Amino acid sequence: MSGCTALETVLFEKRRGIACITLNRPHVLNAYSVQMRDDLYVVLTAIRDDDEIRSVILKGAGRAFCAGADLTEFLTAPSPIAARDIRRERDIYRLLLTLPQPTIAALHGYIIGSGIEIALACDMRVASDDAVFALPETGLGFIPGAGATQLLPRTVGRAQAIKMVLTGTRLKAGEALRIGLVNRVVQHGELTAYVNRLAGRLSSMPASVPQFVKQAVNRGLDMPLSHGLRLESRLSMAFRGDGIPRTAV
Repeated sequence: MSGCTALETVLFEKRRGIACITLNRPHVLNAYSVQMRDDLYVVLTAIRDDDEIRSVILKGAGRAFCAGADLTEFLTAPSPIAARDIRRERDIYRLLLTLPQPTIAALHGYIIGSGIEIALACDMRVASDDAVFALPETGLGFIPGAGATQLLPRTVGRAQAIKMVLTGTRLKAGEALRIGLVNRVVQHGELTAYVNRLAGRLSSMPASVPQFVKQAVNRGLDMPLSHGLRLESRLSMAFRGDGIPRTAV
């Protein structure tokens, strides 16, 4: 997959080592559907297996990043549980979490429910100043089921995560930055340029450097500190000094 490719709900572009994925259902604020899940699975699998891609940008077309699950599918399914089981048949969240390339979520407008979970599965999150975040699932009678209860406390801490999930509180961009949900807030008109510069900087590195950083941080989080330090030592010693690893770790 190369150049610019249009799937039914997703646009994919590859340029100078950067992959750009655009959620493309702007008429419904990029609501997450079964078709979007399938399209993202195709694109993310292609990115995972493409050694030419050094960094990944994920953004939304139109007025929002992603306003949550497509309720027209959700409410016409036999049950909410059945609808969510269908979406989990292809686990794009785990696929996104385990990509070897660094990933950047470019967030604007509404980032709701599934939109937050997709963003949390990215390595970095940059928001425009018009961004609004919320997890409304408990108000609908269930809990998030695609990683929010696990990824959110690891990102913002237990107290903030519990509050967001239980109350469905809406956060504006400045508050999201304050609690660590996003890495940076920029003016709306600067979002694309800023994210492109960041992706370009990551793409200029030897591919193994960000890949090993991701391994050290992500694997280390699930280890006791002493084990994590040993992992870091093994990974750092694997390099020859020019960004190229001696051997796979």
